[in-house]
Amino acid sequence: MTQPPSNQPPVPGGFGAPDPNQNPNQNPGQNVPPAPPVPPQAPPVPPAPPQAAPQTPPPAQPGPYGYPQQPPAQPGPYGYPQQPPAQPGPYQQQPGPYGQQPGPYGQQPNPYGGYPTAPMQTPPPGGGKNPFQGKPGLIVAAAAAALLVVGGVSWLAFGDGDEKEPVAGPTTSSSTLPKPTESVDKGDGSGDGENGEKGLNDGRKDGEAKISWLLKNNVDLPKNGADVYGPWIVGDTVVKAMYKGIDGYSLADGSPKWHVDVPYELCAAPPEPSATGVMVFGYKDSAGDRAKCLQMQQVDLKTGKKGWTKAIPKPTGLFAFSDNTLTISGNTVTASGSSSAYGFSLADGRQLFTGPTTGCKPYAYAGGSKLIAASKCPTGDVNKESHAVSEVDPNTGKPKWSFKLQTGWEVDKVYSVDPIVVSATQREQKKWAIFSLTADGKERSQIQGGNDKFAPKCGGSFVIFGKNLQGCTGVAADANTFYMATETAYGTPNEVVAFDLNTGKAKWRSKAPGEQQMSPLRMEGSEVLLYVEPRYDAGGQVATLAPTGGAPKVLLQHQAAVSSVESSFYDAGYAYSNGTFVIAAGRVSASNDKAEMETKTMMAYGK
Repeated sequence: MTQPPSNQPPVPGGFGAPDPNQNPNQNPGQNVPPAPPVPPQAPPVPPAPPQAAPQTPPPAQPGPYGYPQQPPAQPGPYGYPQQPPAQPGPYQQQPGPYGQQPGPYGQQPNPYGGYPTAPMQTPPPGGGKNPFQGKPGLIVAAAAAALLVVGGVSWLAFGDGDEKEPVAGPTTSSSTLPKPTESVDKGDGSGDGENGEKGLNDGRKDGEAKISWLLKNNVDLPKNGADVYGPWIVGDTVVKAMYKGIDGYSLADGSPKWHVDVPYELCAAPPEPSATGVMVFGYKDSAGDRAKCLQMQQVDLKTGKKGWTKAIPKPTGLFAFSDNTLTISGNTVTASGSSSAYGFSLADGRQLFTGPTTGCKPYAYAGGSKLIAASKCPTGDVNKESHAVSEVDPNTGKPKWSFKLQTGWEVDKVYSVDPIVVSATQREQKKWAIFSLTADGKERSQIQGGNDKFAPKCGGSFVIFGKNLQGCTGVAADANTFYMATETAYGTPNEVVAFDLNTGKAKWRSKAPGEQQMSPLRMEGSEVLLYVEPRYDAGGQVATLAPTGGAPKVLLQHQAAVSSVESSFYDAGYAYSNGTFVIAAGRVSASNDKAEMETKTMMAYGK
């Protein structure tokens, strides 16, 4: 284990230098020959079942996480080459022990929070041993207006100002909301289970979970579609939000319980509501492509009751943008953008604090049991950036402690706020590192990834000038262990590796069942809650891993007969509670109004 850095500039050559004692063939887990690591562009998804030859997998389709099964052969939408030439890092005089290999997906960025893959070394953010030396890692995707393909149709990331009003969307009257007979599809994706058509549960086998309900879209959307926020389960209600509405449905049968309208398009939501089920949604201050994400609406997700509304102060200055992200910690909701940060009372919307205007300035927060800030700090050189991680008081915004990263590194994601586990990237050199901190902000360990590929799935809405620090699947943490899923080729089971947070070394690994892949979602008590992705010939699973490892314990076995429906939700989000698992599309978009209204938006499995 390396010694914690002093938060002062390191001596030359002391940061990121290869470890001369490191055995390049040593794998810190079991003796399983691993593949070189590559952090995420977008996770592999099971394709739909073949129509003519079931024994042959069908062509790749966007699945729960919205990317193809096999690496694309053409340049990505931003024009990145598929296999960029390897470049040595600034701290390395000669190639590292593992060499430098391009990732299988080249440098194609994921506009929904993933990262382009590129050859890189990965010095840790605070000095010491290099956890991913000479292997592919993460860089942050460039924010650019580009033509993207979502759900089979094209759309512009920045919009085109043509924002039509909903024609058949729900209103505050429950009579216009989807009714169970209209919204619950009992067929196989083409029928409703009536008039002799095949129902969703008709092919259910012994031991497989029942599909409780499936909802289709009933909102007339702009031609570019809309992001979906959620799902969240609060008691017996499951909630999702899209476009100009927030909806609560019965967890038992999918029937509508309540609906809340907002005047303009939704643009932000915290990863999770408060412990009492209260959420604050961000929505734009007007229609059109010049609208800013500057309005907030509080909603009680248990009842659908609207609370306070509040405007976020508009930032000023040449480089001031209004693409805010929201998070909740205790009785505080924070709003942060590229050049501003604010805290508001969750109870009444009263402004509690403004982020500092000098020194280290927060640009994003991660919430939950603690409030963690990512900040930019002055260096005296306009061409160099210094970033810091801090725990802040949610009532005042003042830092309790601050940990500075090496110059050139930036905080990318906060995988856990308690314990604190942080992902950091170095853009210029295309490097990635994961490190943990103690409760008082000292370096605890740096994750030693060995030869494995890792691909946390960080989806969610596209934020151009802000940063979502949370919302990743494929990772989880308890007090002493960090869990992360490896990435493998389609048809090859991946593993979950457990890392000791005190040493950064792998303790054990657990393999996914069959030829499937699994991802940690969160902790479920003392166990890791997993989602096992479906294949064209196998349904998904909800399972748990014991803190001591071993084989996954299956909680819900999903139906093989309708695995194509399970894998059809674009950039999916997940929620699990008391034996019910909900899958929701992360974005709804279609080529025409008829197809839009046939788009499946949310589905629930139960025992």
